[in-house]
Amino acid sequence: MMKKFLMALAATTMIASPMVTAQAQAAPHREVHRVVKQGPHGRTVVRQKTVVRKNDYRNNNRHWAKGQRFDRRYANNYRVVDNYRNYRLSTPPRGYHWVRSGNDAVLVAIASGIIGAVIGGALR
Repeated sequence: MMKKFLMALAATTMIASPMVTAQAQAAPHREVHRVVKQGPHGRTVVRQKTVVRKNDYRNNNRHWAKGQRFDRRYANNYRVVDNYRNYRLSTPPRGYHWVRSGNDAVLVAIASGIIGAVIGGALR
């Protein structure tokens, strides 16, 4: 009887643990700022402020790599580069186009979104 109970408990924890970690990773980041000041007449004033930051990938500097899938939601200053010769970029092969992500030029497959090449700092 005890073996069955322990086996059921172990199986439940193995099934439930990925769900708990997924919720923890998706949760927004919370920061609590506490400011203590001396007010008039010797009184202590405490202010507490809670800041909740969502995971906004657009503000992060994303480092692209060959073989990754390009998602324009995560690109800074996303634009398709039509005048690639002005930036001294090679002519893209058939089925690819140059894309701007921040100051980086990224060669992306049009159909699949797979990155073919990354040139860092090419677009200023």
